[in-house]
Amino acid sequence: MGECNEDVILAIESTCDETAAAVVTRSGRVLGECIATQENLHEQFGGVVPEIAARAHLERILPVIDTSLRQANVNGRDLHAIAVADRPGLAGSLLVGVVAAKSLAMAWQKPLVAINHLHAHLYACQLSRMSSDDDAATDTAGRTAEPTETTETTSVYPAIGLIVSGGHTTLYLCRDAVDLEYLGGTIDDAAGEAFDKVAAMLSLGFPGGVAVAKWAEKGNAQAYAFPRSKQHDRTYDFSFSGLKTAVRYAIVGPGRQDFSSLQLTDEVKADVCASFEAAVVDVLVAKSRRAVAELGVRRLLVGGGVAANRRLRSQLTEASEQDGFDLVIAPPELCTDNAVMGAIAWKKIDRGEFATLDLDITPGLQRGF
Repeated sequence: MGECNEDVILAIESTCDETAAAVVTRSGRVLGECIATQENLHEQFGGVVPEIAARAHLERILPVIDTSLRQANVNGRDLHAIAVADRPGLAGSLLVGVVAAKSLAMAWQKPLVAINHLHAHLYACQLSRMSSDDDAATDTAGRTAEPTETTETTSVYPAIGLIVSGGHTTLYLCRDAVDLEYLGGTIDDAAGEAFDKVAAMLSLGFPGGVAVAKWAEKGNAQAYAFPRSKQHDRTYDFSFSGLKTAVRYAIVGPGRQDFSSLQLTDEVKADVCASFEAAVVDVLVAKSRRAVAELGVRRLLVGGGVAANRRLRSQLTEASEQDGFDLVIAPPELCTDNAVMGAIAWKKIDRGEFATLDLDITPGLQRGF
């Protein structure tokens, strides 16, 4: 093995449209990482096409794994285990990663660990806390400081967990990294999916979340009175389908199907994006605040692609300061799908929870169990 004396695992991610692998130590150090994106393949369709995604994973999975191992200067014999996300996600995409992981586990005679993709998104918050502690344990000259109470890794659990992405908008009560209780989720479109569809209506490109956020920065968030569905009901569920429809009516009016002939000014596009983004963020923040208050868990973890949204991060930070709870949002580089968050596998390894080579996929959208 290379210079690192720690145990390492290989984590594999292929739940949707990112093919990723990472070599990660028990302490959360990333020795090697590779992500192959598919944005250019799906851009013309305005969203992820499952069959195209699966075929792209087939082409890229082995080169991505090989690259991460080479970066880490390790080989199959050096690994402690192989981890792979087996749920939830697109069936064809999941299958590619799981089959690759099982094949390598058999060839290298290594244990196999199954990862819940949603749990891993929230574990990215733990990784950010571990990274912060590592920084605090190193002095300005780069020397390792003596361990102190302030440099010991602090667990982010228990907490309320909010996952907000293209396929998921869910709230969990997180007792620890792998013990999560589902509180509620979207009953129709996920927040990220709504961003993509609004971007498609406005011809802003794909992925929609980034495009809408950029236009929103130039717009007036009060220009359109878009609905905040389910914001004040007593459940922890979300609904963004009605908001998406309201945006459509604001753009073209009811009954019109053709968007191609629209001649919208940049001001209108910016105002629509800003008003839409504000409506989504208002609901996400309100539900999260209520979960923290009602369940008495004074920490909120936030992960998933939409967690990179600046307005959401700002509003959640303001809420945490007003309500007095601890907020941990995954760093932007760990919000989108990646394999580094597969370091959650160490928690299952410590509990002796290994998968057999009969491991199968569990597709799905919301609950992920």
